[in-house]
Amino acid sequence: MKIQVTQENLNKALGSVARVASSRNTLPILANVLIKTVGTRLSISATNLDIAVTHYIGSKVTSEGSITIPARLVQDFVSSLPSGIIELKLDEYKLHFSTGTYRSTINGISSEEFPVLPDIKDGKEWTIDSGLLKKKLQQVIIAASNDDTRPVLTGVYFHSSEGKLKIVATDSYRLAEAVVMDTKHDMNLLVPINATQELLRIVSDFEGEVRVTYDDQQVLFSVGDVELVARLIEGKYPNYESLIPKKFDTSARLLKSELLNITKVSSLFARENAGSITLEVDEHDQTLNIHSIASQLGENIASTKGEIQGEGSITLNSRYLLDALHVMTGEDIVFSFNGKLEPSMLSDPKDKDYIHVIMPLKS
Repeated sequence: MKIQVTQENLNKALGSVARVASSRNTLPILANVLIKTVGTRLSISATNLDIAVTHYIGSKVTSEGSITIPARLVQDFVSSLPSGIIELKLDEYKLHFSTGTYRSTINGISSEEFPVLPDIKDGKEWTIDSGLLKKKLQQVIIAASNDDTRPVLTGVYFHSSEGKLKIVATDSYRLAEAVVMDTKHDMNLLVPINATQELLRIVSDFEGEVRVTYDDQQVLFSVGDVELVARLIEGKYPNYESLIPKKFDTSARLLKSELLNITKVSSLFARENAGSITLEVDEHDQTLNIHSIASQLGENIASTKGEIQGEGSITLNSRYLLDALHVMTGEDIVFSFNGKLEPSMLSDPKDKDYIHVIMPLKS
Protein backbone atom coordinates (compact mmCIF):
# COMPACT_ATOMS: atom_id res chain seq x y z
CA MET A 1 0.00 0.00 0.00
CA LYS A 2 1.27 3.42 -0.97
CA ILE A 3 -0.99 6.49 -0.80
CA GLN A 4 -1.02 10.24 -0.23
CA VAL A 5 -3.61 12.07 1.89
CA THR A 6 -3.89 15.49 3.49
CA GLN A 7 -3.19 15.83 7.19
CA GLU A 8 -6.50 17.65 7.66
CA ASN A 9 -8.60 14.86 6.10
CA LEU A 10 -6.72 12.05 7.86
CA ASN A 11 -6.96 13.81 11.21
CA LYS A 12 -10.69 14.39 10.78
CA ALA A 13 -11.30 10.76 9.83
CA LEU A 14 -9.32 9.43 12.78
CA GLY A 15 -11.26 11.75 15.09
CA SER A 16 -14.54 10.30 13.77
CA VAL A 17 -13.67 6.64 14.34
CA ALA A 18 -11.03 6.41 17.09
CA ARG A 19 -13.56 6.89 19.93
CA VAL A 20 -15.15 3.56 19.03
CA ALA A 21 -11.88 1.64 19.38
CA SER A 22 -11.47 0.35 22.94
CA SER A 23 -8.26 -0.66 24.68
CA ARG A 24 -10.35 -2.12 27.53
CA ASN A 25 -11.86 -4.82 25.32
CA THR A 26 -10.73 -8.42 25.73
CA LEU A 27 -9.75 -8.51 22.03
CA PRO A 28 -6.53 -6.45 21.58
CA ILE A 29 -7.28 -5.92 17.85
CA LEU A 30 -10.31 -3.78 18.81
CA ALA A 31 -7.92 -1.09 20.07
CA ASN A 32 -6.77 -0.66 16.46
CA VAL A 33 -8.21 1.13 13.46
CA LEU A 34 -8.40 -0.53 10.07
CA ILE A 35 -6.80 1.51 7.28
CA LYS A 36 -7.72 0.25 3.83
CA THR A 37 -7.75 1.48 0.24
CA VAL A 38 -11.17 1.38 -1.47
CA GLY A 39 -10.85 2.41 -5.10
CA THR A 40 -9.51 5.96 -5.11
CA ARG A 41 -10.41 6.51 -1.48
CA LEU A 42 -8.99 5.53 1.89
CA SER A 43 -11.35 4.04 4.47
CA ILE A 44 -10.60 4.22 8.19
CA SER A 45 -12.71 1.99 10.44
CA ALA A 46 -13.08 1.04 14.10
CA THR A 47 -15.46 -1.29 15.91
CA ASN A 48 -16.28 -2.53 19.40
CA LEU A 49 -18.42 -5.38 17.95
CA ASP A 50 -21.66 -3.58 18.85
CA ILE A 51 -21.08 -0.55 16.64
CA ALA A 52 -18.70 0.17 13.77
CA VAL A 53 -17.76 3.53 12.25
CA THR A 54 -16.08 4.00 8.86
CA HIS A 55 -14.86 7.33 7.47
CA TYR A 56 -13.91 7.63 3.78
CA ILE A 57 -11.45 10.27 2.57
CA GLY A 58 -10.11 11.17 -0.84
CA SER A 59 -6.54 10.04 -1.53
CA LYS A 60 -3.97 9.45 -4.25
CA VAL A 61 -3.60 5.67 -4.40
CA THR A 62 -0.40 4.38 -5.96
CA SER A 63 -0.81 0.81 -4.68
CA GLU A 64 -3.59 -0.87 -2.70
CA GLY A 65 -3.44 -2.54 0.71
CA SER A 66 -4.71 -2.64 4.29
CA ILE A 67 -3.36 -2.73 7.84
CA THR A 68 -4.57 -2.15 11.41
CA ILE A 69 -2.65 0.15 13.76
CA PRO A 70 -3.21 1.39 17.35
CA ALA A 71 -6.04 3.93 17.30
CA ARG A 72 -4.92 6.20 20.12
CA LEU A 73 -1.30 6.42 18.96
CA VAL A 74 -2.10 7.22 15.34
CA GLN A 75 -4.78 9.76 16.29
CA ASP A 76 -2.47 11.63 18.68
CA PHE A 77 0.40 11.39 16.19
CA VAL A 78 -1.48 12.68 13.13
CA SER A 79 -3.12 15.51 15.09
CA SER A 80 0.37 16.71 16.07
CA LEU A 81 1.63 16.89 12.48
CA PRO A 82 1.63 20.14 10.47
CA SER A 83 -0.92 20.58 7.68
CA GLY A 84 0.11 19.29 4.29
CA ILE A 85 0.44 16.05 2.35
CA ILE A 86 1.22 12.83 4.25
CA GLU A 87 2.58 9.81 2.41
CA LEU A 88 1.68 6.39 3.82
CA LYS A 89 3.68 3.37 2.75
CA LEU A 90 3.09 -0.16 4.01
CA ASP A 91 6.06 -2.51 4.36
CA GLU A 92 4.81 -5.90 5.61
CA TYR A 93 3.22 -4.93 8.98
CA LYS A 94 4.93 -1.55 9.37
CA LEU A 95 3.19 1.62 8.22
CA HIS A 96 5.62 4.43 7.37
CA PHE A 97 4.50 8.05 7.58
CA SER A 98 6.41 10.86 5.87
CA THR A 99 5.58 14.54 5.58
CA GLY A 100 7.98 17.47 5.45
CA THR A 101 10.74 16.73 7.95
CA TYR A 102 8.79 14.01 9.78
CA ARG A 103 9.57 10.32 9.26
CA SER A 104 7.77 7.83 11.51
CA THR A 105 6.85 4.14 11.57
CA ILE A 106 3.94 2.54 13.41
CA ASN A 107 3.85 -1.22 13.88
CA GLY A 108 0.57 -2.80 12.87
CA ILE A 109 -1.36 -6.07 12.91
CA SER A 110 -2.67 -7.85 9.83
CA SER A 111 -6.06 -6.64 8.65
CA GLU A 112 -7.13 -10.30 8.37
CA GLU A 113 -7.38 -10.40 12.17
CA PHE A 114 -9.77 -7.43 12.24
CA PRO A 115 -13.45 -8.36 12.70
CA VAL A 116 -15.51 -8.41 9.52
CA LEU A 117 -17.46 -5.14 9.42
CA PRO A 118 -21.24 -5.68 9.24
CA ASP A 119 -23.05 -5.15 5.98
CA ILE A 120 -26.78 -4.69 5.41
CA LYS A 121 -28.23 -6.34 2.32
CA ASP A 122 -31.81 -5.98 1.16
CA GLY A 123 -32.54 -3.48 3.94
CA LYS A 124 -35.25 -0.83 4.01
CA GLU A 125 -34.17 2.77 3.61
CA TRP A 126 -35.28 6.31 4.45
CA THR A 127 -33.66 9.73 4.70
CA ILE A 128 -33.83 12.59 7.18
CA ASP A 129 -32.35 16.08 7.39
CA SER A 130 -29.27 16.06 9.64
CA GLY A 131 -30.34 19.18 11.54
CA LEU A 132 -33.74 17.69 12.35
CA LEU A 133 -32.19 14.38 13.43
CA LYS A 134 -29.69 16.20 15.65
CA LYS A 135 -32.42 18.23 17.38
CA LYS A 136 -34.67 15.23 18.03
CA LEU A 137 -31.84 13.02 19.31
CA GLN A 138 -30.68 15.75 21.71
CA GLN A 139 -34.21 16.03 23.10
CA VAL A 140 -34.65 12.29 23.64
CA ILE A 141 -31.25 10.79 24.42
CA ILE A 142 -31.11 12.30 27.93
CA ALA A 143 -33.88 9.97 29.13
CA ALA A 144 -32.22 6.67 28.11
CA SER A 145 -31.07 4.33 30.87
CA ASN A 146 -27.49 3.26 31.64
CA ASP A 147 -28.64 0.21 33.61
CA ASP A 148 -27.54 -2.92 31.72
CA THR A 149 -29.87 -5.11 33.80
CA ARG A 150 -32.73 -3.82 31.63
CA PRO A 151 -31.21 -3.80 28.13
CA VAL A 152 -34.29 -2.52 26.28
CA LEU A 153 -34.21 0.70 28.31
CA THR A 154 -30.58 1.34 27.29
CA GLY A 155 -31.74 1.96 23.73
CA VAL A 156 -33.36 4.78 21.81
CA TYR A 157 -36.56 3.52 20.21
CA PHE A 158 -37.23 4.54 16.59
CA HIS A 159 -40.72 3.44 15.64
CA SER A 160 -43.65 4.31 13.42
CA SER A 161 -47.09 5.07 14.80
CA GLU A 162 -50.12 6.49 12.99
CA GLY A 163 -47.99 7.45 9.98
CA LYS A 164 -45.38 9.26 12.10
CA LEU A 165 -41.79 8.41 12.92
CA LYS A 166 -41.23 8.80 16.66
CA ILE A 167 -38.04 8.62 18.73
CA VAL A 168 -38.43 7.62 22.39
CA ALA A 169 -36.24 6.96 25.41
CA THR A 170 -37.02 6.17 29.04
CA ASP A 171 -35.17 5.00 32.16
CA SER A 172 -38.49 4.38 33.98
CA TYR A 173 -38.04 7.60 35.99
CA ARG A 174 -38.55 9.90 33.02
CA LEU A 175 -39.62 9.57 29.40
CA ALA A 176 -38.97 11.69 26.32
CA GLU A 177 -40.86 11.35 23.03
CA ALA A 178 -40.20 13.32 19.85
CA VAL A 179 -42.30 13.13 16.70
CA VAL A 180 -39.82 13.41 13.84
CA MET A 181 -41.66 13.30 10.52
CA ASP A 182 -44.29 11.57 8.43
CA THR A 183 -43.36 8.08 7.26
CA LYS A 184 -44.82 5.24 5.22
CA HIS A 185 -42.40 2.70 6.71
CA ASP A 186 -43.38 0.26 9.43
CA MET A 187 -40.38 0.20 11.75
CA ASN A 188 -39.33 -0.82 15.24
CA LEU A 189 -35.63 -0.10 15.77
CA LEU A 190 -34.09 -0.24 19.23
CA VAL A 191 -30.71 1.46 18.77
CA PRO A 192 -28.11 1.21 21.58
CA ILE A 193 -27.49 4.44 23.50
CA ASN A 194 -23.75 4.44 22.70
CA ALA A 195 -24.58 4.25 18.98
CA THR A 196 -26.99 7.20 19.18
CA GLN A 197 -24.43 9.21 21.16
CA GLU A 198 -21.84 8.50 18.49
CA LEU A 199 -24.35 9.39 15.77
CA LEU A 200 -25.06 12.69 17.51
CA ARG A 201 -21.35 13.56 17.43
CA ILE A 202 -21.10 12.66 13.75
CA VAL A 203 -24.12 14.74 12.63
CA SER A 204 -23.16 17.72 14.81
CA ASP A 205 -21.00 19.31 12.08
CA PHE A 206 -22.73 17.88 9.02
CA GLU A 207 -25.35 19.58 6.85
CA GLY A 208 -27.36 17.47 4.46
CA GLU A 209 -29.41 14.30 4.27
CA VAL A 210 -28.71 11.32 6.51
CA ARG A 211 -29.55 7.97 4.89
CA VAL A 212 -30.84 5.27 7.24
CA THR A 213 -30.79 1.62 6.14
CA TYR A 214 -32.00 -1.19 8.39
CA ASP A 215 -32.99 -4.82 8.60
CA ASP A 216 -34.10 -7.02 11.51
CA GLN A 217 -30.69 -7.03 13.21
CA GLN A 218 -28.76 -3.89 12.25
CA VAL A 219 -29.10 -0.26 11.29
CA LEU A 220 -26.76 1.83 9.13
CA PHE A 221 -26.58 5.62 9.31
CA SER A 222 -24.78 7.18 6.31
CA VAL A 223 -23.70 10.74 7.11
CA GLY A 224 -21.74 12.17 4.18
CA ASP A 225 -18.41 10.32 4.11
CA VAL A 226 -19.09 8.58 7.44
CA GLU A 227 -20.98 5.34 8.02
CA LEU A 228 -22.13 4.06 11.41
CA VAL A 229 -23.49 0.53 11.75
CA ALA A 230 -25.08 -0.65 15.00
CA ARG A 231 -26.43 -3.98 16.15
CA LEU A 232 -30.04 -3.51 17.27
CA ILE A 233 -31.06 -4.41 20.83
CA GLU A 234 -33.26 -7.49 20.99
CA GLY A 235 -36.45 -7.39 23.00
CA LYS A 236 -39.81 -5.66 23.04
CA TYR A 237 -39.97 -2.02 24.10
CA PRO A 238 -42.47 -1.31 26.90
CA ASN A 239 -45.88 0.14 26.08
CA TYR A 240 -44.71 3.62 27.05
CA GLU A 241 -47.76 5.41 25.64
CA SER A 242 -49.89 4.08 28.50
CA LEU A 243 -47.67 6.03 30.92
CA ILE A 244 -48.42 9.39 29.29
CA PRO A 245 -51.38 11.14 30.94
CA LYS A 246 -54.11 12.22 28.52
CA LYS A 247 -55.41 15.13 30.62
CA PHE A 248 -54.36 17.11 33.68
CA ASP A 249 -56.01 18.78 36.64
CA THR A 250 -53.22 21.30 37.13
CA SER A 251 -51.13 23.14 34.54
CA ALA A 252 -48.86 26.18 34.49
CA ARG A 253 -47.73 28.04 31.37
CA LEU A 254 -44.43 29.72 32.22
CA LEU A 255 -41.45 31.40 30.63
CA LYS A 256 -38.90 28.65 30.12
CA SER A 257 -36.02 30.94 31.10
CA GLU A 258 -37.70 31.81 34.42
CA LEU A 259 -38.50 28.18 35.28
CA LEU A 260 -34.96 27.19 34.36
CA ASN A 261 -33.45 29.87 36.59
CA ILE A 262 -35.51 29.11 39.69
CA THR A 263 -34.93 25.37 39.23
CA LYS A 264 -31.16 25.95 39.06
CA VAL A 265 -31.23 27.99 42.25
CA SER A 266 -33.45 25.47 44.02
CA SER A 267 -31.23 22.56 42.96
CA LEU A 268 -28.33 24.07 44.93
CA PHE A 269 -30.28 23.46 48.14
CA ALA A 270 -31.41 20.01 47.02
CA ARG A 271 -28.01 18.35 46.73
CA GLU A 272 -28.21 16.74 50.17
CA ASN A 273 -31.67 15.39 49.45
CA ALA A 274 -31.06 13.48 46.18
CA GLY A 275 -32.04 16.54 44.15
CA SER A 276 -35.55 16.60 45.62
CA ILE A 277 -37.51 19.82 45.01
CA THR A 278 -41.22 20.48 45.58
CA LEU A 279 -43.15 22.48 42.98
CA GLU A 280 -46.35 24.11 44.23
CA VAL A 281 -48.89 25.74 41.93
CA ASP A 282 -51.13 28.53 43.29
CA GLU A 283 -54.04 29.43 41.01
CA HIS A 284 -55.11 32.39 43.15
CA ASP A 285 -51.73 34.14 42.91
CA GLN A 286 -50.95 32.72 39.42
CA THR A 287 -47.61 31.60 40.81
CA LEU A 288 -45.40 28.50 40.75
CA ASN A 289 -43.18 28.10 43.82
CA ILE A 290 -40.23 25.74 44.16
CA HIS A 291 -39.23 24.73 47.69
CA SER A 292 -35.97 22.94 48.49
CA ILE A 293 -34.30 22.11 51.80
CA ALA A 294 -30.70 21.42 52.77
CA SER A 295 -31.04 20.27 56.37
CA GLN A 296 -27.54 21.34 57.40
CA LEU A 297 -27.36 24.51 55.31
CA GLY A 298 -30.78 26.06 55.00
CA GLU A 299 -33.71 26.19 52.62
CA ASN A 300 -34.88 28.06 49.55
CA ILE A 301 -38.18 29.17 48.05
CA ALA A 302 -38.15 30.51 44.48
CA SER A 303 -41.18 31.71 42.53
CA THR A 304 -42.27 32.70 39.04
CA LYS A 305 -45.52 34.03 37.62
CA GLY A 306 -47.46 32.33 34.85
CA GLU A 307 -50.86 31.32 33.52
CA ILE A 308 -52.10 28.87 36.15
CA GLN A 309 -55.02 26.47 36.07
CA GLY A 310 -55.69 24.33 39.14
CA GLU A 311 -53.68 23.91 42.33
CA GLY A 312 -51.46 21.33 43.96
CA SER A 313 -47.88 20.29 44.57
CA ILE A 314 -45.49 17.59 43.35
CA THR A 315 -41.93 16.58 44.29
CA LEU A 316 -39.44 15.93 41.46
CA ASN A 317 -35.76 15.28 40.89
CA SER A 318 -34.30 18.69 40.01
CA ARG A 319 -31.72 17.18 37.63
CA TYR A 320 -34.42 15.55 35.54
CA LEU A 321 -36.32 18.83 35.33
CA LEU A 322 -33.17 20.76 34.34
CA ASP A 323 -32.24 18.18 31.70
CA ALA A 324 -35.65 18.50 30.08
CA LEU A 325 -35.67 22.30 30.14
CA HIS A 326 -32.21 22.48 28.54
CA VAL A 327 -33.34 20.61 25.41
CA MET A 328 -36.66 22.40 24.93
CA THR A 329 -36.39 25.19 22.38
CA GLY A 330 -39.52 27.34 22.83
CA GLU A 331 -39.84 30.50 24.91
CA ASP A 332 -42.79 29.14 26.92
CA ILE A 333 -43.26 25.86 28.71
CA VAL A 334 -46.37 24.10 30.01
CA PHE A 335 -45.85 22.11 33.21
CA SER A 336 -48.76 19.79 34.04
CA PHE A 337 -49.58 17.17 36.68
CA ASN A 338 -52.41 15.33 38.46
CA GLY A 339 -51.37 15.25 42.09
CA LYS A 340 -48.35 14.08 44.06
CA LEU A 341 -48.23 10.45 42.95
CA GLU A 342 -48.89 10.66 39.19
CA PRO A 343 -46.52 11.58 36.33
CA SER A 344 -45.87 15.21 35.47
CA MET A 345 -45.31 16.45 31.93
CA LEU A 346 -43.41 19.27 30.23
CA SER A 347 -44.49 20.43 26.79
CA ASP A 348 -44.15 23.39 24.44
CA PRO A 349 -47.49 25.07 23.69
CA LYS A 350 -46.24 25.92 20.16
CA ASP A 351 -44.57 22.58 19.43
CA LYS A 352 -46.73 19.48 19.88
CA ASP A 353 -43.97 17.19 18.60
CA TYR A 354 -42.08 16.85 21.90
CA ILE A 355 -43.13 15.84 25.40
CA HIS A 356 -41.10 15.00 28.49
CA VAL A 357 -42.65 13.01 31.34
CA ILE A 358 -41.07 12.94 34.83
CA MET A 359 -42.18 10.58 37.57
CA PRO A 360 -42.68 12.08 41.06
CA LEU A 361 -40.54 11.42 44.11
CA LYS A 362 -42.12 10.42 47.40
CA SER A 363 -42.21 13.61 49.46
